[in-house]
Amino acid sequence: MIEARYLNIDGALGFVEILTPDTSTDGTPTVLCLHTAGQSGVQWRHVASALSRRGYRVIVPDLPGHGRSEPAVGGPVTDLVVYGNWLWKVLDLLGVERPYVIGCSIGGKLTLELATRPERPLAGAIAMAAEAGPGRVNVGGLRRELEDVAGPSRGDRTYLGTLASVGHAVPAEAAQLIATMHKREDPEISSSDLIAWGTHDVRNRLARITCPLHVVAGEQDPWIQTGAVEKVAALINSARPDYARYTMLDGIGHYPMEEVDDFASLADQWLTELRAAEVLS
Repeated sequence: MIEARYLNIDGALGFVEILTPDTSTDGTPTVLCLHTAGQSGVQWRHVASALSRRGYRVIVPDLPGHGRSEPAVGGPVTDLVVYGNWLWKVLDLLGVERPYVIGCSIGGKLTLELATRPERPLAGAIAMAAEAGPGRVNVGGLRRELEDVAGPSRGDRTYLGTLASVGHAVPAEAAQLIATMHKREDPEISSSDLIAWGTHDVRNRLARITCPLHVVAGEQDPWIQTGAVEKVAALINSARPDYARYTMLDGIGHYPMEEVDDFASLADQWLTELRAAEVLS
């Protein structure tokens, strides 16, 4: 079953899609899926339904100002902590206490943000395409760019930039579809997201990790350093052995859930491992 809902959060309507398996019970695991900068939950359109068929309750929100969600009342958000607070309000309204979270890019950094809040433990987390330290962007340049985000070339820049961020293992037709879908973004929102990406840092909070964590990097991702992602798992495991895992995806770029064929099968495998790790912990 697929349910679309608008939730009133902080004075603005936020859109969320909820996919529930036919055999849902009180013990059905809930997975919160988080999109990338400037994009929306549409990035999970294939994965969410496939995960639901595999027995998960899947929640896919559009962050404020993205997709079908209204803009934040105070304007575009430039702090991922604000998005993190918003996501907890979404989960509170839906009655979700300990979800699994899987996110990519700023969604991956939001996954780390939520996983290092001891007051709200998660069941497990998969952070893709995200380092624990500030993302690698020119924050000053982005702030200047906000003054001229509506230039006619912006759509082409988004299209070409997305193509450059997709791994070489992805067929050309699939890569072009990903890039075409990404052209829908609001340039003011995406630039604000990237400022948030470039200033977010949870390195001093990794010791407070609340759940088993799987960090994932695409081998051909130009936005991150795979070594920095691997270090996240190493730092956590130095304090809590075998609590974190690192995977590098050969031939994949910045958008694993859109690039990997049958990503839901891979995500199901990772989630199953997290569930086992949670029991052992």
